[in-house]
Amino acid sequence: MKLFRMLGRSIRDAIKSVIRNFSLSLASISCITITLIIVAVAIMASYNVQNFTKEIEKDMTIVAFLDNDATEEDVKEVEKTIKSISNVDKYTYQTKQEVKEKMQAESDVFDTVLKNWSDEESPLKDTIQVKVKDVQKLSNTAEKIQKIDKVAVVRYGSGMVDKMIAAFNQVEKITYGIVIALIIVTVFLIINTIKLTISARRREIGIMRLVGASNFTIKTPFIIEGMILGIFGSIVPILITMYGYTAFYKHFDGYLYSQLIQLIKPEPFIYQVSLAVIVIGIIVGMIGSASAVRKYLKV
Repeated sequence: MKLFRMLGRSIRDAIKSVIRNFSLSLASISCITITLIIVAVAIMASYNVQNFTKEIEKDMTIVAFLDNDATEEDVKEVEKTIKSISNVDKYTYQTKQEVKEKMQAESDVFDTVLKNWSDEESPLKDTIQVKVKDVQKLSNTAEKIQKIDKVAVVRYGSGMVDKMIAAFNQVEKITYGIVIALIIVTVFLIINTIKLTISARRREIGIMRLVGASNFTIKTPFIIEGMILGIFGSIVPILITMYGYTAFYKHFDGYLYSQLIQLIKPEPFIYQVSLAVIVIGIIVGMIGSASAVRKYLKV
């Protein structure tokens, strides 16, 4: 019961401190708000980049074109060898007639050109389309398939695919770095801001120490105050996350530039990001307050 009473008193003191030192509190809240807006944008960008990469990886296909003289037995042997490659997830065999019909269905131009070609004249080949488990090993898997007997040529977009995946991975790392850097900056800003608040209350804290208040009793109101500042500082970033991202998604119809780059649907994504923002705000506020008390008051 004593702990609950002390906690209740600490919460009350923290709220009073926020109100009493409103200008300093507003400065802290403003710092947290601005930083958390950037953090929220960085988080949303990072997760969307991850989503882009996953969507591209799902569509990554190695196409193996077989020799024209490959028999049914040869095809079965090629399929067996491909299946034995550890990175192969699944594969689909298509005869050149099936490839021709698919191309004709997809384009009127292809239909006009291909319908006049006989099977002997057609440059098309039987193909095996391969999906891989790990797109990072796409090149290595393609090289293994290329070495299989009766495989004429392998295509998968080589350089372009590798560069695209590398670019997305780099952007993802940069956004993670931005988030971490911003959180560290926010902690220092809060430490310096709360340091001013603590300096203005040195006499009050000195009296508390003289009457025998423990370190825990003195620090708790400041930590709770940091938590309150973090919560208030999270409100605007959460509103921007929820309404801003939803408006952004609707404006671009759920994708950027092409259907290939799909945006994550707002729900439940915006709620997950909002939760992350408020948790970061609370933790950063508490850490900043605790550090300020420990470093500057020698409590």
